[in-house]
Amino acid sequence: MNHNKIRDRLELKRVTVDHLDQFNELLRYVFQVSEDEIISSGYDNENEIVRAKRPILTEADVFGWFDNDGELISQIAVYPCEVNMHGNMMKMGGITGVGTYPEFANLGLISDLIYRALCEMRDNQQYISYLFPYSIPFYRHKGWEIISDQMSFTLKDSQLPKTVPVRGHVERLDIDDEDVYKIYDRFARTHHGAMVRDRLAWEEYWRWENEEDRYAAVYYDQNDEPTGLCFYWILDEVFHIKEMIFMNQDARKGIWNFISAHFSMIEEVRGKNYAGEAIAFNLEDSDIVETIQPYYMARIVDVEGYLKQYPFMDTCDPFHFEIIDPVAPWNERIFGVEWDKNEDIIITDQPIGECVKMDIGTLTTLMMGYKTVNDLARLGRIEASRRAQRSLARIVVVDRVYFSDYF
Repeated sequence: MNHNKIRDRLELKRVTVDHLDQFNELLRYVFQVSEDEIISSGYDNENEIVRAKRPILTEADVFGWFDNDGELISQIAVYPCEVNMHGNMMKMGGITGVGTYPEFANLGLISDLIYRALCEMRDNQQYISYLFPYSIPFYRHKGWEIISDQMSFTLKDSQLPKTVPVRGHVERLDIDDEDVYKIYDRFARTHHGAMVRDRLAWEEYWRWENEEDRYAAVYYDQNDEPTGLCFYWILDEVFHIKEMIFMNQDARKGIWNFISAHFSMIEEVRGKNYAGEAIAFNLEDSDIVETIQPYYMARIVDVEGYLKQYPFMDTCDPFHFEIIDPVAPWNERIFGVEWDKNEDIIITDQPIGECVKMDIGTLTTLMMGYKTVNDLARLGRIEASRRAQRSLARIVVVDRVYFSDYF
């Protein structure tokens, strides 16, 4: 049967709670989640994780292709999220659950679902979208670009930092303690790129973890305010760190004091770092193993809406972006940028001032702070005069993305 005949019998529509079993069946097939993995994550059986996934279909926008017999064969989900964008809180659409049964591959179904998701996010004023890529080249082709890294590190027990004086103390708490939520929320609202975690986000954060074996170490300052957090577990004489966050250096030292206090119990420490910079420099013995790999990708969904919310560092002479975005046609145009006498931004469709040309992925990684104007110009990703490059570099915020979630 040719592709057109197959597509003729398919319908694209919303996936609802009525399709919960099919939704989970497709997820498990595409991502090859085994029964053993479900049990090791702390679930008693498959039915328990099916129930756990139910809120996604009530709180997220989920779209799918259905065969004429009602079978769900391809799907995409958009989580309603909120992220810190250089100090401004912005709605974000989190893409997840993208998959198609192999017998329906190469029909363009995912491309259609991505377009539908982009339209939905634009209507919902979710002007930025994040995703964890199963294929970086595929999502680059669709307009997403790398914005953050995950760094893994390993240090031996002999390399643990020496205990130093701090003004506060550490307490071990349950991972769902209110102070755990409090410190993370405070951190997310002060660190660029971080996601504010509502109930659904926290559920996804722990989805594939055995929560009963996880601990939270919270650092309290001299005023008994939580200012540092470490999620961890200990297994086979290894101290595993899922995430560490600090509001200040005193909290960082206090958390490391706590980790070092396990010296007699462990042989090494293994952890994840999402801060965008190596931790080795902060250790007395910096000869540790650190690896880096791309983590999350992002895409500007609607350029005009995004630019109007973006906190530019300064103003400059009027100029215009020429954006290439074949997937989202509303973005593939000219965006004139200028400021009024009150320094409020004005976006037009006029080619005012100098031209700065780039594709949507390049614009995204630039505005997110993952790459600078100079970086991208050297790579040939930005076409602009040297003068225009200098002006753009002066007004774009340079700040590392912190993103530690997974969905």
